[in-house]
Amino acid sequence: MTDWSQLSHAYGSAEDIPALLGRIASEPNSERWSDLWSALCHQGSVYSASFAALPWLADVAGSDDREQAVSALSLAGAILTGSDQPHEAGDVRAQHVAEIETLLALVNQQRRTASDHTEYAYLLEAMLSFEGVVSWSEDLVWGLVNEEYEVSCPSCRANLFVVIGERGFFSTSGDYALSEDDVETTPLRPVNPADMDGIGRRLHDMTLTDGHPEVANAMTYIFGDATCPDCETGFSVAGGQANADWSATH
Repeated sequence: MTDWSQLSHAYGSAEDIPALLGRIASEPNSERWSDLWSALCHQGSVYSASFAALPWLADVAGSDDREQAVSALSLAGAILTGSDQPHEAGDVRAQHVAEIETLLALVNQQRRTASDHTEYAYLLEAMLSFEGVVSWSEDLVWGLVNEEYEVSCPSCRANLFVVIGERGFFSTSGDYALSEDDVETTPLRPVNPADMDGIGRRLHDMTLTDGHPEVANAMTYIFGDATCPDCETGFSVAGGQANADWSATH
């Protein structure tokens, strides 16, 4: 039996969490889920109560209510990805191995039947988190959902936007979204799917199998190359992310 009063969340004692979980279970809505996110995964920070909630989240993730199941999977994935982990949490994955195995099986079920682009991207993020590939999963999904990455040129350190989606496939150092004038852009160079390997190839093939060809196409640009419009240095899009572990997978 969890003694929530001995645990903490973003706002102090976690003794209020059981009541919030009860309200979500009886009458779920987006506001209550938002309250739970704010308490357990506040701007990427997680707490002792966050990990204590994993068994409950695993139960909800098995719900027949898809919306609630996806909400639980997304929050659980974010908790395990949390960049600011409390030192007293210890080896969270070892302590919650059963819940993580359950969450991984459930997220793969939901992933294969997801039709919404955004939902699918967040399920990919959760899947990678449950698998332990947490170093860049959040950055990957940010770009898939927002259709852009903000990177620094590895040579001149210029701040760049790498755009992947309906607005095109290019890099620019100008604020293309707000500028009333044309900004200088350089086209991205996608990798040939046949030449992909590692996690890039796996994600590309998975998204095709799952019926999301637009995401698979985006993967060829994410694991492809860009050119800095300021100094004309070429670099890998994945490797250009702030997290060095991206480049290790490319």
